[in-house]
Amino acid sequence: MTTLVLPLAGAGEEVNPLLPHTAEIIFGFVFLILLAIAFAKVVVPKFEKAYADRTAAIEGGMNEAKQAQAEAKAALEKYNAQLAEARSEAAKIREDAREQGAQIIAQMREQANAEAERIVTHARTQIDAERSQAVAALRSEVGTMATTLAGRIVGESLEDEARQRRTVERFLADLEASESARAAVGTDG
Repeated sequence: MTTLVLPLAGAGEEVNPLLPHTAEIIFGFVFLILLAIAFAKVVVPKFEKAYADRTAAIEGGMNEAKQAQAEAKAALEKYNAQLAEARSEAAKIREDAREQGAQIIAQMREQANAEAERIVTHARTQIDAERSQAVAALRSEVGTMATTLAGRIVGESLEDEARQRRTVERFLADLEASESARAAVGTDG
C-alpha cells in the first residue's frame, strides 16, 4: 500500500485531511453567493407570488363568506318580517271571519224571528177565521135546534124565518148572559 501525499503542503508539513484547501473554500463561497442570488431572483419571487395568491384567496373567501352571511341575515330578517306580516294578516282574517259570522248569525236570528212572527200572525188570523166560521156554524145549528125544541115545547111551528131569528137571538143572548154570570162568579170565588 502506498500513501498518497499531496504536494500543496510544504515538504515538511503533513496535510490535515479535515481542513479543505483555500481554493476550495473560495470556490465554495463564490458558488454559495451565486446560488443565493439565483435563489433570491427566481425562487423567492415565486414563493412570494404563491403566498400572495393564497392570502388573496383566503381573504376573498372570507369576504365572500361575510357577504353570504350578510345576505343570509338580510334574508332571515325579510323572512321574519314576512312571517310577522302573514301572522297579523291571518289574525285580521280570523277576526273578520268572526265578525262576519256574528253578523250572519244576527241576520239569521232576525229572519227567523220575522218568519216566526209572520207564522204566528198567520196562524192567529187563521184561528180567528176558523173560530168565526165555527161560531157562525154553531149559531146556525143551535138556532135550528132551538127553534125545533121551542116548537116542540110551545107546540106550534116556528117556520116563519123572522120569528125563528128572533127566537134564536133571544136564546143565544140568554145563553151568553148566563155564561158571563158564571164566569164572574168563578173569578170572584
